[in-house]
Amino acid sequence: MDEAALRRNLRRVKDAAGPGAALVPMLKANAYGLGVAAVLRMVRAELAPGELFAVGVAAVAEGEELRALGWTGRVVVFAPAPPGELARAARAGLTPALSDLDGVRRWAAAARDQGRRLAFHAEVDTGMGRAGFPYADAAAWGGAVEAIAADLLEWEGCFTHFHSADEPELAPTDEQQRRFARALEALPPPRGGAVRRVVHSANSAASVRRQGYGGDLVRPGIFLYGGSAGPGAVPKPVVAVRARVALVKDVPAGWTCGYGATYTARRPERWGTLAIGYGDGIPRALSPAGGQALVRGRRVPVIGRISMDMTVVDLTEVPEARAGDAATLIGRDGEEEIGLDEVAAKAGTISYEILTGLGARLPRVYLDGTRTPGAA
Repeated sequence: MDEAALRRNLRRVKDAAGPGAALVPMLKANAYGLGVAAVLRMVRAELAPGELFAVGVAAVAEGEELRALGWTGRVVVFAPAPPGELARAARAGLTPALSDLDGVRRWAAAARDQGRRLAFHAEVDTGMGRAGFPYADAAAWGGAVEAIAADLLEWEGCFTHFHSADEPELAPTDEQQRRFARALEALPPPRGGAVRRVVHSANSAASVRRQGYGGDLVRPGIFLYGGSAGPGAVPKPVVAVRARVALVKDVPAGWTCGYGATYTARRPERWGTLAIGYGDGIPRALSPAGGQALVRGRRVPVIGRISMDMTVVDLTEVPEARAGDAATLIGRDGEEEIGLDEVAAKAGTISYEILTGLGARLPRVYLDGTRTPGAA
């Protein structure tokens, strides 16, 4: 993983959002599979305290992990927490996103138990559908939320989430932003002259493509980690996935490869077995979809079915390849590069799934951008 590239991507989001916006980098799913401790360190190194409002996660357990790592700043839990987990969130000093009145009541009960005011952000559903208060009824639920919160809770922020900000056409996203603005106008003001609530809507795509829509915060995710966030939002590559060529063998015409014998040598060929497979997060779908690797700077095809622990490539056109060589499945080798989004497209999925699927067996190697990556 290229630390300098991640930090450049983070800075690009901050610059696009403008001087008035702070960031909430998303560190959920083990920082998109790259290692939450290391990514947290990189984020803290790049952003000044005033630029880093909070870090974002999806589960209470992820927030607890950040506390165990020594992070004392805000942690916003963006996915709805199951009822039994809000007490844990309170004990860990986390800030939940709440989507219904029952959730607000449970959070108020946790505040009573803790004997202190607890902060939360209210999610507004503008079309995503999976969570949030309905935008059209903001006047009704807003008053109810304030009444439940009373002196127990601090209604710190409001946010929405876009469903199509990475698509070529941004009209649906602009409509969601308008709905969000109408909901904010209908909400009651903070009680007792409290500081106004922070508002945020922009994910990676909207952060870069719509400059954060002028919100107080932006929430970058996939863009930080090297995944495209739509037209005009192409980041610096961050991740490389490499394995060693463990075995090289010459086979005759007619020899078969892999489970189901789905590949047959059409001539005498030279095959290389890579010490990596779907147990490490390499999608099985890559093989029939024309998956490739880079060996000695040249593209070689993946052949046969990808196994749990092994992947076979055809090295016939790279006769100098030897056991011990590095094979690159994502990343650059010489003048050739296999991009994260290219791999995702061939596998029929998205870059998020590729990154978060990288297995625990793969060592995470963090480079500062001044060294040439070696094999993982």
